Amino acid sequence: MQKVIPALRITDYTKSKAFYVEGMGFQIDWEHRFEPHFPVFVQISKDEMTIYLTEHTGDCQVGGLIHFFVPDVDNWYRELKSKKEIRIIEPPNEDLEGLRMMTLVDPDDNQLRICTRL
Repeated sequence: MQKVIPALRITDYTKSKAFYVEGMGFQIDWEHRFEPHFPVFVQISKDEMTIYLTEHTGDCQVGGLIHFFVPDVDNWYRELKSKKEIRIIEPPNEDLEGLRMMTLVDPDDNQLRICTRL
């Protein structure tokens, strides 16, 4: 079970939802707003990976970086490379010893590194 849940700052929930849910295949676990038109705080998950997305300016800044460890980064690459919502900035490589990874960015330039341990 995941013991830490990272949060990423987002600025447009509609764009982020398209990226994470439609593009990457995450599911929305829950959403919270203090009032109907207030910023959203949402939990999303896929497989055994969970993250928070927040529009609240005081939670964190845009431009974060998180690593997802998956069994096969190349499968993820094949699945994601043709999706229009996904911007891959680095295809799978072994630039870091012991890892094969790729890097994508979300609509707010948060970096997501999809990694497989070698």
